[in-house]
Amino acid sequence: MIVRWWITALQLTELFVSSLVHLVYGFYIFSTAVAGDLSQALSDCFYKNSNNLEANLKSDDSKENVTSVKDLPPIVLVHGIFGFGKGRLGGLSYFAGAEKKDDRVLVPDLGSLTSIYDRARELFYYLKGGHVDYGEEHSKACGHSQFGRIYEQGHYPEWDEDHPIHFVGHSAGAQVVRVLQQMLADKAFKGYENTSENWVLSITALSGAFNGTTRTYFDGMNPEDGKSLRPVSLLQLCRIGVLIYDWFDIPWLKNYYNFGFDHFNISWRKMGIWGLIDCLLGNAGPFASGDWILPDLTLQGSIKLNSHLHTFPNTYYFSYATKRTSKIMGITVPSGILGIHPLLFIRILQMSLWRHPPDVPPPYKGYRDEDWWDNDGALNTISMTHPRFPVEHPSHLVVKDSDCQPFVPGIWYYNIVEGDHILFIVNRERAGVQFDLIYDSIFERCRKHAFRKNPTMPNHII
Repeated sequence: MIVRWWITALQLTELFVSSLVHLVYGFYIFSTAVAGDLSQALSDCFYKNSNNLEANLKSDDSKENVTSVKDLPPIVLVHGIFGFGKGRLGGLSYFAGAEKKDDRVLVPDLGSLTSIYDRARELFYYLKGGHVDYGEEHSKACGHSQFGRIYEQGHYPEWDEDHPIHFVGHSAGAQVVRVLQQMLADKAFKGYENTSENWVLSITALSGAFNGTTRTYFDGMNPEDGKSLRPVSLLQLCRIGVLIYDWFDIPWLKNYYNFGFDHFNISWRKMGIWGLIDCLLGNAGPFASGDWILPDLTLQGSIKLNSHLHTFPNTYYFSYATKRTSKIMGITVPSGILGIHPLLFIRILQMSLWRHPPDVPPPYKGYRDEDWWDNDGALNTISMTHPRFPVEHPSHLVVKDSDCQPFVPGIWYYNIVEGDHILFIVNRERAGVQFDLIYDSIFERCRKHAFRKNPTMPNHII
């Protein structure tokens, strides 16, 4: 009895500490964005005249560069869970300003907690333009509106097989791009019968969530089914906070940051107080239907998703897997403790000690706990290299780029980098010179493979 009380006390203490750390970090990000906006507003006010003069002087040069820049296929940076695109959180950049390294970069704002399926649909219409269509069958099954945001003008309306795109996805953003490519191959967009997998020139993953993560279970997902939530957990607190945030529906606040559940119509204007109570009780909304991102990130959810996703022969695939653990006398422990973000330290330790519940069937044949111990605080390293489960896709470990030249399409080239899950986003200073090395290599590779019809492109020797 005393042991049980101690375990419960430790679990509640861990929940309190984790909740506090996440809340403080969220407030830090929000306040940083506000401070940055205020600073920018003051700067614009004082230097408006000088900026106008400088713009006029450069206008002729910029006109000369328009044609060459427009000829380049865009590089699309896709954020992960709790992420945001250009236009959210003021001037704060999810990719820590990496988008400024190239003249043709797009940073879409997708639902930060919506399902990978919904985000893939949103990404398509962000690029092509039009009314986001989640699909009639899916919308009815999940209990939300079929149509979402309207893009009066697509950010790359000419997108097709002759004008393909490079995608770079962080965390769950990488899986979003894979689902989108499969949708293109399956011609899943009504009114666009000519789509194909060849609309995607390359996919680069930064800490990509290809095979799920054991962290979902520490955060509150039930390992028994990978869908339901434990009654007392970090994700339960998150669920309540998100529902209340969306229900109050404060326009300026949601313009600043949006979880992406607008198509569920969670607003006091539309559902009233009883609708909120229904959602909080788990009878309605995204958390009741399972149409949100966490079920997609469990091992079971990822295997189900991967079962119909392909690696295509004419697309280049690259992956940077991150790791903040090492082995000491055969025991996996956190490494470089001073370099671990406080948001992730507890989870790195917990994930390195993960044990699959003995009374729950293993997620796949040949499962071993120790394969999942190396991690970066959010994802297991085994999950980030390339799609592995239920069927392993072709892959090649890269130690030096020169060792595997020429690159061949249809193979996942992966590199293992020492760092935690958020090393290459939000705060550029944390990664230091490594930040520039990673993003410079990504953009350089994308520009080298600029056009599929070029002799050095896919189906040709590089």
